[in-house]
Amino acid sequence: MATRVLLVDDQPLLRTGFRMILEAEPDLVVVGEAGDGQQAVEQVRALQPDVVLMDIRMPRMDGVEATRQITGPGRDGPAKVLVLTTFDLDEYVVDALRAGASGFLLKDAPAQELVQALRVVAAGEAMLAPSVTRRLLDKYAGKLPSGEDPVPNALHTLTEREVEVLRLVARGLSNAEIAAELFVSETTVKTHVGHVLNKLGLRDRVQATVHAYESGLVRPGAE
Repeated sequence: MATRVLLVDDQPLLRTGFRMILEAEPDLVVVGEAGDGQQAVEQVRALQPDVVLMDIRMPRMDGVEATRQITGPGRDGPAKVLVLTTFDLDEYVVDALRAGASGFLLKDAPAQELVQALRVVAAGEAMLAPSVTRRLLDKYAGKLPSGEDPVPNALHTLTEREVEVLRLVARGLSNAEIAAELFVSETTVKTHVGHVLNKLGLRDRVQATVHAYESGLVRPGAE
């Protein structure tokens, strides 16, 4: 079954270019377009896309707020959001990840990278290496907890091993690397990661990394 994509950008020429790239792929179909965040929210409700390719800076409603409304609590089978940005080190990207985006992609990325990113996000994975998320959060460390604040109650639902796994996820380690670090199997790590996501109500590893920073579990710049 083809992945249904909604294109959201305030520049019609860019939307046309994205449409041409995606419609050349047999497993991707563009079901609609929107020129601002408000239209995007309305189109998601009407068209039920699998993935929204979302610009950040737009009139009426920006991509961050649109992402929050599309992926927020109470949504029935929400579409996944892949954010488009001109600059990778952009505070709006951090806000979009906090709002529920599954990752981001630069607007000048090669066509095949765009296609692959949509496939990855549609499959339920995070299209953003946790190490990149960490670099973003380190840059905007001033907006995050110092690490000296009390640990939020939600983290107390995790076992000691799950907290350890969360810290390693936030450091940017893959499942294989975490397995080597903890001397366990990769399958065991996947199980722990799944438990962490379920207990904390998170969608993917990107959100887990953001949560680890926001909760103060991981301090910006710490190894």
